[in-house]
Amino acid sequence: MARAPEVTHKIMSAVKSKNTRPELALRRVLWARGLRYRVNVKSLKGKPDVVFTRAKIVVFCDGDFWHGHNWAIRGLVSLEEELEGYTPFWREKILGNIRRDKEHTARLVDDGWNVIRIWESDIKADVSKCADIVEDAYRNTILK
Repeated sequence: MARAPEVTHKIMSAVKSKNTRPELALRRVLWARGLRYRVNVKSLKGKPDVVFTRAKIVVFCDGDFWHGHNWAIRGLVSLEEELEGYTPFWREKILGNIRRDKEHTARLVDDGWNVIRIWESDIKADVSKCADIVEDAYRNTILK
């Protein structure tokens, strides 16, 4: 049974775009490890969640649903299989987000930034492992 559009709108309007639980969890671990960063730097394309300005590293904590990874955590074969059940609006919304993510990543890389994208499900599964990825990139850049 389909949900009323008003209900869907109310649910989706409540979804946070910054300071999400996975993002806060990753930031807490990074801070505890002594890594100092900036958050939500609006001047950078894509508005990264964590920014190490000196090391020129940006970190995005990408939500599985919004950025097209939901299929993997649901055990489906592909993104296309996931999108088959979506309305045209949501299908285009997710595909548009994926395109935009690629464009922002390419632009940041062209500007000399190291871009790290971490799925929310990976943070929830093992935040320490995700922090290791970020810390390794930071230490390798700073120690050069």
